[in-house]
Amino acid sequence: MIEAIEESRAEIAPFAPWCHPDYSIDDARKWVAMQLVSQSRNAISEFLIVSDDGTLLGACGLNDVDRLNRRANLGYWVRTSMCGRGVATTAVRELVSWAFASTDLERLEVLVSVRNAASLRVAEKAGAVREGTLRRRLRLHGENHDAVVFSFVR
Repeated sequence: MIEAIEESRAEIAPFAPWCHPDYSIDDARKWVAMQLVSQSRNAISEFLIVSDDGTLLGACGLNDVDRLNRRANLGYWVRTSMCGRGVATTAVRELVSWAFASTDLERLEVLVSVRNAASLRVAEKAGAVREGTLRRRLRLHGENHDAVVFSFVR
C-alpha cells in the first residue's frame, strides 16, 4: 500500500488530503484497522483494488454516509502506473452495483475538483450523471476549488 501511495503521491496528493508527504506505514495500518472495524459492524467502508497477481492497484469506497437520506460519497484512486487502463472505471462500476444490491442506499455521489481531469473522466466513463458545478465546494491544501458533483441513483 505504501509503495502504491508513494508511486502516486504527485497525482493523488493535490486532491486527497489524506495523502500527505509524511504518510507512513502507521497511517496505512490505522486505515486498515478502521476498515476492519467498519466491516465487523456491517458498516460501509473502503475496498482495495487488487490485480489477479495480488498487486495493489488502488482503492475505491463509500464514505460520508448519510443514513437518513440514504446517500454516500463514492471515492477512488489508482496508482499512477495503472492509470489509463480502466481500473478505476471498472472498480467504480462494481462498487455501484455492489452498493445498490447490498445496501439500502438510494444515491451515490462523486465530488471531483474541476482541476482533477483524470477523476472527472472516470466518473463520466463509469456512467455517473453530471449534475453541476458547486462553486468553492472543496478546500484542498488551503485553497478553494470548484467541484463537479456526479451521481448514481437506483
